[in-house]
Amino acid sequence: MFMRFFRVEASALLGLVCLASCHEKVDDAITPPAPKPVAVTANWSARADSAQAALNQYFWAPTDQYYLQNNLGKPDFNYWWQAHGLDILLDGYQRTKSADYTAKMQQLQQGTKQKNGNTFLNTYYDDMAWEALANLRAFQLTQDPSYKATALLLWSDLKGGWNTSQGGGIAWRKTQLDYKNTPANAPVAILAARLYQLDRNPDDLAWAQKIYDWEKKTLVDPTSGFVWDGINANGDGQTNKTWKFTYNQGVFIGAGLELYRATQQSTYLDDANRTAGFVLNDSQLSPGGILHDEGGGDGGLFKGILVRYLALLATEPSVPAATRANYVSFLKFNGESLYKQGTRKPQYLFNTSWTAQPGGTVDGSTQMSGVMLFEVMADLQARKLL
Repeated sequence: MFMRFFRVEASALLGLVCLASCHEKVDDAITPPAPKPVAVTANWSARADSAQAALNQYFWAPTDQYYLQNNLGKPDFNYWWQAHGLDILLDGYQRTKSADYTAKMQQLQQGTKQKNGNTFLNTYYDDMAWEALANLRAFQLTQDPSYKATALLLWSDLKGGWNTSQGGGIAWRKTQLDYKNTPANAPVAILAARLYQLDRNPDDLAWAQKIYDWEKKTLVDPTSGFVWDGINANGDGQTNKTWKFTYNQGVFIGAGLELYRATQQSTYLDDANRTAGFVLNDSQLSPGGILHDEGGGDGGLFKGILVRYLALLATEPSVPAATRANYVSFLKFNGESLYKQGTRKPQYLFNTSWTAQPGGTVDGSTQMSGVMLFEVMADLQARKLL
C-alpha cells in the first residue's frame, strides 16, 4: 500500500515538474569551445627552393652562363657577384645534394672566366678574395680538384696585394695600392684561415693572423667593435668612420670565427661576438631589428654577406647558448620580414628593403642576398635551432 502510494505521488510530482519546465524558456544554442590556433611551421627548405628557382629563372644568362645585372635582362657583368652566385649554388647543393646544382656550378665557372677575359685574376683584390672563397668551399663540398686549383691561383695573387703603406694590409685594387679597406682584408683573412684548417700549412695561418691583426688595429673601433670601411681612400691617410655597411661587419665576424677555429684562441671569438652584438643593437645597421636598406648595385649584396657569417657564428658550438639564441632570433625576424613583406609572390623576387615590396626592377645582387637569407633559415631549421 505504501509503495503504491509512493509511486503515485512520485508520478504526480514528476508531472508537475515537467509541466513547469514546459513553460520555461529553453536555450537550445550551445556555443562550442573556440578552436585552438594551429601552429604552422614554416618550410624554409621549400622557400629556399623557390628563391633559388627565381634566381635561375630571372637572372641567369643561359648562353653566356653568368648572372645578369637585373631581372629585366640587363647584361652587365659583375665579377664579384658571380662569386656569390657560386656560393649560393653551393648552399643549394649542400642542402639538397642535387646534381642540378653541381652542373650549374661548372657552367658558372666557365661563364665567369670567359666574361672576365678568360682568367679568374682581376684588378680588385676584394673581388678575387670572394671568388677564391667560393672555389675553396666548392672543393670542400665536391672534392673536385679544379676548384682548389682556382682558389690557390687566386690566393697566390692576393698575397701580392700586401704592402707597407698604411702600416700594412691588402690593397683594395692593383691600381691604388695605398688604399686599404675591410672589404679586401677581412675576406682574405677568412681565406687564409680556411686554407690553414684544410692543409695545415703554417704559412697560411701566419698570413691570416698578420692580416687580421692589421685589420683589427687599423679599422675596428676598440670600444664598440664597429668595423670601419677603409683608410686613405683620398690619399689623406684618414680613416673612413662614417660608412656603416653590414658587409664590413659580416666579414670581420667571419675572420674572427675562422681564426678561432684555426687556433682555439678565445680572443678571436670574443671579437666576432662583440661585432655581432653591435650589429644587433645598432639603430642604423638594424633599425627595429631589421637590417637596413643599402640600395641596389653592389650594396644589394651587403646584407647577404652579413647574414651568411652571422649564421656561421650562430652555429659555432663554443658560442654561449643565450648569445646563439639572440643571433637565431634576429635572423628569424629578418627572414620572416623578408618573406612576408619584402617578397613579390609568386615570382619570389626580393627587395632591397626587407620590409616592403620590390618595384619592377630587381638587381641580381639584391636577389642573391634574399636567397642567402632563405638558405640560412633552411640550414638553421635543419639543425633544429629555430
